[in-house]
Amino acid sequence: MQIVMITPELATDLLGRETHNRRLDRSYVALLAASILRGHWQLTHQGIALDGPLSTGTVIDGQHRLHAVVKAGVAVPMVVFEHMPRETFSVLDTGRRRSSADALSLGGEKDPTLLASTIRHVHLYREVPEPGWGGARGRLTNDQILEKFDEEPDRYRRAVQVGRSIAKNVFMIPTAASMAFFITVEPSTPQVRVDEWVNGLISGANLGVGDPRLALSKALAGQRARGSDRRRRSTRGEVGLYLKAWNAWVTGRPVRNLRFSKKEKLPLPVALVPGQRSGPE
Repeated sequence: MQIVMITPELATDLLGRETHNRRLDRSYVALLAASILRGHWQLTHQGIALDGPLSTGTVIDGQHRLHAVVKAGVAVPMVVFEHMPRETFSVLDTGRRRSSADALSLGGEKDPTLLASTIRHVHLYREVPEPGWGGARGRLTNDQILEKFDEEPDRYRRAVQVGRSIAKNVFMIPTAASMAFFITVEPSTPQVRVDEWVNGLISGANLGVGDPRLALSKALAGQRARGSDRRRRSTRGEVGLYLKAWNAWVTGRPVRNLRFSKKEKLPLPVALVPGQRSGPE
């Protein structure tokens, strides 16, 4: 075993040797390459395994890391294991990868799974507002998740805490509730107004006809009543309903029924500023 600076040229040479690896996941390569370009690459025990010496051996593990070096065009250090038996290929990468939730949990965060999901979906909302959240654009490395969390840790923690409560009481997908709360409530949003929105939505008490909070609760309940199959519900769709209700409430516009089409672009939230009147006239 040795630590080697893997240059794009060396990576190209290694990949050009005859070998038999798994099918290449190009979106994962792009994810690794982006991490290298951001300067987030770290030397770990996960590197390259060859069935012979570095000069002539063929790759039995590490093809995605090598392709990422080529794509990024940047040299990075890696551990290279030489003369590894090819029989070991069958047991490589069969363990569970450390998830972003695992990384947040190691940092002492509560509810790390929902926290990681909320961070990812806030990213999707900001970067991919149009329909279609699949593919490489929606993938974030653990480093990216932690980086985005560190930018606004208290806002994310609060969003997850409130989102859990909303989801429990109005049968909303937890990620949708946490994400929607995060993108509608800014640090400058008056707390009394936030409490008015959340408490009204959760309890439904004293909500008159046309109150957007009542319309949102009815829309979510209607989705749930139409089928218990969670595959028929979508985080994006529920966030769309939430944003429409929020915007109507902030601007004082009464709403009786809420709908959000899969083809619709997610609306921008209306900011609730100090001294502003909210709720339907």
